[in-house]
Amino acid sequence: MALVAAAVSAPSSAAETPWSRIDTVAAGRPEAIGGPSNGCLRGASELPPAGEGFVSIRRHRNRFYGHPHTLEFIQEVARAISQRTGDLIMIGDLAQPRGGRMASSHVSHQNGLDVDIWLTLAESARQAWNETPEARDPPTMVAASQAEIGPHWGPEQRFLIKTAAEHPKVDRILVNPVIKRSLCRSEGEAAWLRRLRPWWGHDAHMHVRLKCPSDSTECQQQAPVPPGSGCGSQLDWWFSEEARSPSGSYSSRPKPQPPATCRQILNAS
Repeated sequence: MALVAAAVSAPSSAAETPWSRIDTVAAGRPEAIGGPSNGCLRGASELPPAGEGFVSIRRHRNRFYGHPHTLEFIQEVARAISQRTGDLIMIGDLAQPRGGRMASSHVSHQNGLDVDIWLTLAESARQAWNETPEARDPPTMVAASQAEIGPHWGPEQRFLIKTAAEHPKVDRILVNPVIKRSLCRSEGEAAWLRRLRPWWGHDAHMHVRLKCPSDSTECQQQAPVPPGSGCGSQLDWWFSEEARSPSGSYSSRPKPQPPATCRQILNAS
């Protein structure tokens, strides 16, 4: 577990990868290939800069592509937020035009089925673009003590996470352990809590991962989420000294070879 933690928390190299140099979508029917941390994407769809209930931020990264299922999910959750509040959800990274390994920030987001959604809502697209430059994230939902929920958390954040977790296309959602524990306390054994998986960081945004589409035959589904709400002893570990002091280094581990189809997609014109 500690090695996996380092994979998420360790700073990523900003060196380009072969995938990050590509700015065109691979032609063909939409298909998620491989897994979230070793895969690629054919026939990607592009998320618009803004739409009903959402705004896409930090688009200079060129990470606003995904499988059509991912865009449908974003649009459906965004409409629910818009109808409730009139505000916008801020969409961060999806995938690169052909997926694959990014130069920074993520090990996953490779097969077009991952999306980062900030938990702070925006009043307008202009506000989101002006107030979230690369060096300044929206506020954390966790108190400075790292033990309790913070002052920026409220009913709209709960509604956003619950709406996403109940969506039928969702496999799991990574959130900070403090957010998970707060929802466990307020929601009891609600079935949707099962999809919320505690993970380091993720205090200002949630990382949503969708299920493999049925027609993406080369997509590799992650191991199933364990049964139950995940609110009992499974959650206690995340507040232990071991969890607070992860060790290990991802950078020293060999990178897996991508699926053969991904090599073809990478080199396609």
